[in-house]
Amino acid sequence: MVLTQPSASQLTGIKALVHVLALVPLARLVYLVFTDALVEPLQYITHSTGDWTLYFLCITLAVTPLRRLSTWNWLLKLRRMLGLYAFFYGLLHFITFLWFDHFFDVAAMLKDVAKRPFILVGFIAFVLLIPLAATSTKAMVKRMGGKNWLWLHRLVYVVVPLGVLHYWWMKAAKNDLAQPLLFACIVAALLLARVWWARQKSKAPARASA
Repeated sequence: MVLTQPSASQLTGIKALVHVLALVPLARLVYLVFTDALVEPLQYITHSTGDWTLYFLCITLAVTPLRRLSTWNWLLKLRRMLGLYAFFYGLLHFITFLWFDHFFDVAAMLKDVAKRPFILVGFIAFVLLIPLAATSTKAMVKRMGGKNWLWLHRLVYVVVPLGVLHYWWMKAAKNDLAQPLLFACIVAALLLARVWWARQKSKAPARASA
């Protein structure tokens, strides 16, 4: 069965499909901007890129639980690519903030970051994403060593909650917490699943020696 163990060519096709689907939001955004279909382009671009950053962060976080539940080990080969798309949309979100909101005035941007907590949290999350994206290649895994690489990439467990908090505080100002609450529940479930599996793994040697 393809989903159980795809061949090399089938996996290449799956990766190509993921690339296409991951770029659809950007293509739609560009289309809407250049056809003047948006009433408030800046607001839409800001929210759209931020939303898709969170979507991809959650999807990346969901890969391991889905792999464990389905035994589709090949899903792990998509995780790095999905994480890079999270960074890509996060970068677009940050560029929108720096370019259209502050016209590349870094000093003004940093003042805004320091003044508004929800922006500060989002900025920290983006900065923490940078080393994860920079070390995503196989060459960097070899250079750093697998153990060090894994420790560094556990930063994602900090980045994702910070991203949700950023979104929560931003929406709280408008008293619109339905979507942030949904994100918070999804992320909490994904992280708690990891905690549970880690506890089960730690108990396994104790059972074996009993």
